[in-house]
Amino acid sequence: MASPGVDTEQEPLLGDRTPGSREWDIIETEEHYKSRWISIRILYLTMFFSSVGFSIVIMSIWPYLQKIDQTADASFLGWVIASFSLGQMVASPVFGLWSNYRPRKEPLIVSIFISVVANCLYAYIHVPASHNKYYMLVARGLVGFGAGNVAVVRSYIAGATSLQERISSMANTSACQALGFILGPVFQTCFALIGEKGVTWDAIKLQIMYTAPVLLGAFLGVLNIILILTLLREHRVDDSGRQCKNVNFEEASTDEVQFPQGNIDQVAVLATNVLFFVVLFIFALFETIVTPLTMDMYAWTREQAVYDGIILAALGVEAILIFMGVKLLSKKIGERAILLGGLIIVWVGFFILLPWGNQFPKIQWEELHNNSIPNTTFGEIIITLWKSPREDRNEGPTGCPIEQAWCFYTPMIHLAQFLTTAILIGVGYPSCNVTSYTLYSKILGPKPQGVYMGWLTASGSAARILGPVFISQVYTSWGPRWAFSLVCGIVVLTIMLLGVVYRRLVPFSVRHGRIQE
Repeated sequence: MASPGVDTEQEPLLGDRTPGSREWDIIETEEHYKSRWISIRILYLTMFFSSVGFSIVIMSIWPYLQKIDQTADASFLGWVIASFSLGQMVASPVFGLWSNYRPRKEPLIVSIFISVVANCLYAYIHVPASHNKYYMLVARGLVGFGAGNVAVVRSYIAGATSLQERISSMANTSACQALGFILGPVFQTCFALIGEKGVTWDAIKLQIMYTAPVLLGAFLGVLNIILILTLLREHRVDDSGRQCKNVNFEEASTDEVQFPQGNIDQVAVLATNVLFFVVLFIFALFETIVTPLTMDMYAWTREQAVYDGIILAALGVEAILIFMGVKLLSKKIGERAILLGGLIIVWVGFFILLPWGNQFPKIQWEELHNNSIPNTTFGEIIITLWKSPREDRNEGPTGCPIEQAWCFYTPMIHLAQFLTTAILIGVGYPSCNVTSYTLYSKILGPKPQGVYMGWLTASGSAARILGPVFISQVYTSWGPRWAFSLVCGIVVLTIMLLGVVYRRLVPFSVRHGRIQE
């Protein structure tokens, strides 16, 4: 019978660990296990709330910007969109460093509070008499700054799970994030019922119309802070699952083990950062080019281009299924093989997207108007997603614009090619995404990972900035053949890099001989 005051004699939790080990009765108590997984699931919810708060606003930014400041143009819209990723890129290493030395509640609560304040600022940017567009720029940048807590979430989950639990936990994190990105636009559609005039609360000068999504985002942020304050506890375990002593604990018990000694493989760390950057870079450019590509190749109107949103939503659902499948497949072949397979699938997808044959796209002969297909800046590409069906009834010509010289000699990409590529990207991207940062966390080992996760998140943010800029410039100037050929080349170089460092992408404890792979 267990003594009431001795934790190590309480009923142990077996979890997913391999049977036959004599460590079963000393690794973890049931109480510690429950507390640890409640905390991890709170962070799943944090990722979900964060992605909902981001995606629920996207579709309303352009009409709101036009309403509050008539001087705002497509170029400025590009800066507003990019400011989120810029803010996240700056904040991620800062919050990561903070989480290494202080209880992780602190950077989590502060970052979420910044996002709440930024959302409230966004709701009131119509009040100033001038320069409203700059207030929007600041608000979106601050929301992105608050989103830098992704580094803290990932470092917490990496430090609170054993090697065997890691891929499952990371896949669940990505699935929650993907689900938030899917549901955000759905909630935004519901808010559209309010109408453009909306509801005005004169007492506090609040106009509820395009601002309704950010108000929901602020509410979710407050709810998230309450959950973190009441339920999140500091936990850290080593690669085997034993509780580790660390600076994040408010109280340290005598039975906690110390950090294992050994150096982190910095070559593997750098290579994984590059791999993660390329994975997000490729997906960011794909989701950016979907609408311009379909409108150029198939002469879709903006009303028909709503199908692109449906396709991207379907890819989100597909990604969730892939995340769940990766959890099972990784136990049989490992994360490295899945990462390699995912990159190969992505390469096949973009290779299929290359233009072939003798059929050419319809040419848009008439002069471009403000409501025709834009092809000059990233901001103008984004605008195609915001035009309403009412505007489409009066829109000008459709097809490939005459200003793009490649339209005359580049064969069209058939719809079957495009859909096949979309399906393959929907398989390859989530596979590469979750395995790359799972491998990264394993390479770093049980030591605090906040700073390293901060740099990983920053590299992903940089990819989301540079990907759209790259594809919009290359596609507009040289066409899809050059654009997708360059993407294929980038993926080939990435596969070569993975081959070079393949044997180095092993967990910290495996590298130092403490655990057999």
